[in-house]
Amino acid sequence: MKNIVLIGFMGVGKGSVAREVIKHSDYIAIDTDDLIESMENRKIKSIFELEGEEYFRKLEKKVAHWLEQSVKDTLISTGGGFYKQKNIKKIGTIVLLDSPFDEIIKRIKEHPNALKKLKKRPLLQDLQKAKEIYDVRRPDYLKLADVVIDVTNKPALECARELLKKVKKL
Repeated sequence: MKNIVLIGFMGVGKGSVAREVIKHSDYIAIDTDDLIESMENRKIKSIFELEGEEYFRKLEKKVAHWLEQSVKDTLISTGGGFYKQKNIKKIGTIVLLDSPFDEIIKRIKEHPNALKKLKKRPLLQDLQKAKEIYDVRRPDYLKLADVVIDVTNKPALECARELLKKVKKL
């Protein structure tokens, strides 16, 4: 076993798929955004509002370095921009959870805690700007990925099973 690093646009379901993977495998899971919130003792939204995106990206870099040096046999869910970390390929197998932008937004809006989910993602406050970010990031995600899982209209359990099957073949 080696690390699995989940990448993909914010709201695509990395956390949901991660929870299913750990239920059906020997992996444990961590989330880079949770690590940052713990390091800073405040929410991502607050970090963005008070310090800005550049500061947040520096925190991601610190987490990426720690992951490479210290974490093994773990499923790592990442924030939507974490893929830009230069050492990401050294951290583990990169698995992209992929879906069209409109489907991601639809999925978030249909979630029972939709308002909370939208509020906690600063970059989703302006959907037109979010779509532009998605359009820039998606080709980079695809280039970086060792494995791509299309999560569109699939339950998290099905995506988790597909992920484990594909990673096992590597």
